[in-house]
Amino acid sequence: MKFPSVKNLAQGALITIKRFPFEVLFALAGTIAGTVKIELTLLNRVNESWCARTIMIANLGLLLSLSASLYSESKGITGSKKMLLRLTAAVLAILLIFIINPGERESDYIRFFLFSLSFHLLVAFAAFTVKGHIQGFWQFNKTLFLRFLTSALYSAVLFLGLAAAIGAMNFLFNFKFEWDTFAILWAWIVGMFSTLFFLSGVPADIHGLDEDFSYPKGLKVFTQYVLIPLATVYVAILLAYEIKILVQWQLPKGMVSHLILGYAVFGILSLLLVYPIREQEENKWLKTYTRSFYFLLIPLLGLLFTAAGTRVFRYGITEMRYFLILLACWLLFITIYFLVTKKQNIKLIPISLSIVTLFSIYGPQSAFRVSMFSQRRVLVEVFKKNNAFKDGRLTPVDSVKISRKDGNKAVATLDYLIAKHDLTSLQPYFKEDLGKVSDSLSKIKYTGSVIRIGSMSDYELRYAKLEWAKKRLGLGPFSQYGGDEDEVDAPAKINGYTFANRIDDVHTVRNYDYMVDIYGTGSDTAAYTVDGIAIKKIGNGDGIYTLQLNNQTTSFNIRPYLDSLIDAKAIKAYSTLNKQSSDAYVLPDDKLVFTKETKDFGVTLKVDRIGFSKIKTIQINYIHAYYLIKRK
Repeated sequence: MKFPSVKNLAQGALITIKRFPFEVLFALAGTIAGTVKIELTLLNRVNESWCARTIMIANLGLLLSLSASLYSESKGITGSKKMLLRLTAAVLAILLIFIINPGERESDYIRFFLFSLSFHLLVAFAAFTVKGHIQGFWQFNKTLFLRFLTSALYSAVLFLGLAAAIGAMNFLFNFKFEWDTFAILWAWIVGMFSTLFFLSGVPADIHGLDEDFSYPKGLKVFTQYVLIPLATVYVAILLAYEIKILVQWQLPKGMVSHLILGYAVFGILSLLLVYPIREQEENKWLKTYTRSFYFLLIPLLGLLFTAAGTRVFRYGITEMRYFLILLACWLLFITIYFLVTKKQNIKLIPISLSIVTLFSIYGPQSAFRVSMFSQRRVLVEVFKKNNAFKDGRLTPVDSVKISRKDGNKAVATLDYLIAKHDLTSLQPYFKEDLGKVSDSLSKIKYTGSVIRIGSMSDYELRYAKLEWAKKRLGLGPFSQYGGDEDEVDAPAKINGYTFANRIDDVHTVRNYDYMVDIYGTGSDTAAYTVDGIAIKKIGNGDGIYTLQLNNQTTSFNIRPYLDSLIDAKAIKAYSTLNKQSSDAYVLPDDKLVFTKETKDFGVTLKVDRIGFSKIKTIQINYIHAYYLIKRK
């Protein structure tokens, strides 16, 4: 086997850079932004957000620039016209950085994905915008598909090899390479090596591909013996389920939508992969399979529309339900086209899907505007039902009279709107300037039970906005996790709490020999041996915490105590943890401390912070506590 020389590799990289200069620049910008973001993780929310946005724009710019390059090459455009076309594509992509801001709107992650999907599809047909050239179109995309898989494999192997080498240096020479070193290594391999390798394999002779009738045997085997059988299994299960719901006359389950889409994806992908060989004598059965695939898809699409429509009618439109309906409409269009037309043009699949995707991103018809208006209407209906909507504004509800179902539904809707569309999406229903409220909340730093001034994470900021809205609307006792819309109305119960027994990060520990941490739900089990003491902590996550010291066992059941604390009269004795949270309380230091004795040890369980809920029984959501151990 002849290995390429360093000179040949350098020359190949130089040729790729000359052919795709804008694409390589975008890849470099995204890689640098990724490196900076890794270094800024949990340090600076604002700059970290800008880095994330730069990575997104770099991805979109690369795809849009590549589409412009391929279009220019297919049309024979050269010189200043080609440069102008590339520059226009690059500028359009860069301008998106001022529109996409996932730090404020979680829905912008979806917008980025949709842009990326649409631009990927644009790359697939940018060089084939004229009529015909179906064979070249198929060969071009087959080459890109295989090149992508190869670059992914090479990148993974290269990363694992270099990561193992870095790990060996840590072990042998006591170097201190941390997790960020491996993350940065992965960013550069994916951002630069993988991109250059992929771009170097993009076909240069676009028109010559029409004369290429080669077909990988492995691809045929994969399609014929993997994809098509999978699609067949899917359709058999789905048709049987459709017969079942017709016989029992019941509404379909929501999960059936994913199965139908899975069948459609497997089926269409398999049909595209075998497209060039469908006319061969030994493959005549493929034509029969193609028509049967689309015929069987029709009743499944009816089931898909029914499943999606049922949930839209009950709970309103969300982005995911919007996309489900949009994909169902697109699949119906594709199905009718391939059943009716004799001359089937497979270029229609990426072209139509790219247009439909762009259609759903911005504008009054977009997924985000439609879902925002739908969920705002759901919220308003809850407040109208509870006489808390006056003069077009939301007013505080009576937390005693409102049902748990309505309270939890309102909080879940608020959580959705704030996470996906920011607090300002609720501006029509508030007198306050929600933009100024968001700015003020962003200056508060939550660390455990501590409030500090400074930067905060995107998650913390969204949580602070939700807590502000809950308090402002009298929804403090309710939770977005308190139940779904189908539960039976019941009197409201305070079902979400956060207790803490400290107001800073400093711990005073005297007269103890060891301290053992408890984190998360407290359900973990761990064993240690220290100074000849076999220590084993056991937690089952239900409020019972057990510690074994040389087979001497202490067990703490704190649920009854928590139950007694949340008595309405008892809880009012403690001040709230912060002004934005109506269910967080600071307790005196001795209220969350429990002590027991064994033969050789004294054990104290000190709860630093605990979050729990109660609907019927106490359920621990998270705990941060310590076992303090003293030898006798």
